[in-house]
Amino acid sequence: MEKQIFWGDKRYHSLNYHLQDKFGGKVFKIPLDAGFTCPNRDGRLSRNGCLFCSARGSGDFAGQRGKQLTEQFNEVKPAMHAKWPQGKYIAYFQAFSNTYAPAERLRDLYYSALGQEGVVGLAIATRPDCLPDTVLDLLQEINEKTCLWVELGLQSIHARSMQMLNLQYTYKDFYDALLRLQQRKIETCAHIILGLPYESESEIMMTGRTVADLPLQGLKLHLLHIMEGTPLAAVYRQNPFPALEKEQYINLVVNILEILPPEMIIHRLTGDSPRNLLIAPRWSLKKWEVLNAINHCLQIRNTWQGKYFTGKR
Repeated sequence: MEKQIFWGDKRYHSLNYHLQDKFGGKVFKIPLDAGFTCPNRDGRLSRNGCLFCSARGSGDFAGQRGKQLTEQFNEVKPAMHAKWPQGKYIAYFQAFSNTYAPAERLRDLYYSALGQEGVVGLAIATRPDCLPDTVLDLLQEINEKTCLWVELGLQSIHARSMQMLNLQYTYKDFYDALLRLQQRKIETCAHIILGLPYESESEIMMTGRTVADLPLQGLKLHLLHIMEGTPLAAVYRQNPFPALEKEQYINLVVNILEILPPEMIIHRLTGDSPRNLLIAPRWSLKKWEVLNAINHCLQIRNTWQGKYFTGKR
């Protein structure tokens, strides 16, 4: 008989549950913009960037670019502290590629963030091709001292989609970077996007099944947002493609959760987009409705994360 698994009041292993269990209380992520760029923007690989990436390097809710990390941190912290006075913080290097700099500059930035009052760890978003050994050495050093995870954009396992997105890296690049992080025991969270142009639901599920068997500790599920100011917006206007409907997205998320290992931490079930920039799908602006609908779908289907995981990891 199948054994039902619950994480607090959720049927999936949420990041919130994981952090509260680890630290004994509420933990917030504070998104930061440390002034990085990206090899897909500065001309090393391309100047166009990934097709979906916003002008702020997918850090639209991060601190104000150009301000010191301390200042960014202190602008966000009071609102969090007012609600959860005993809360702790993860400093989240979110905007652009946050390992794309010499290791010594990274050292200064990472330790500056760790030095802020109440910070108990770091989350670092980057690309698979921005992890030279000198940076991995630094990450390993930090990992031995505090809570750390690295976020890598996979988006899709399909070469056609990766090329269309202008990622300028391959699945092999992602896999190699993941193994190098795992060799140093650095927790890694992958990002995948549901609703990419012309990907079928079966192709999306192929990405989900592949992720389930990778040595990953975390996963972020994103809905494709078509946003003003991105190359994707120009593609969409020239040749409109169907965006996922709400019910399609909810069912895909639940189907993927069912095949993931129960220990994998779900960092996100859907993404955010600034209201004034979002072109489609507009239903995604009601984020809490989407999250509630996912929880409801799990309940009415009497299912949970890992229900159909095959245990091949």
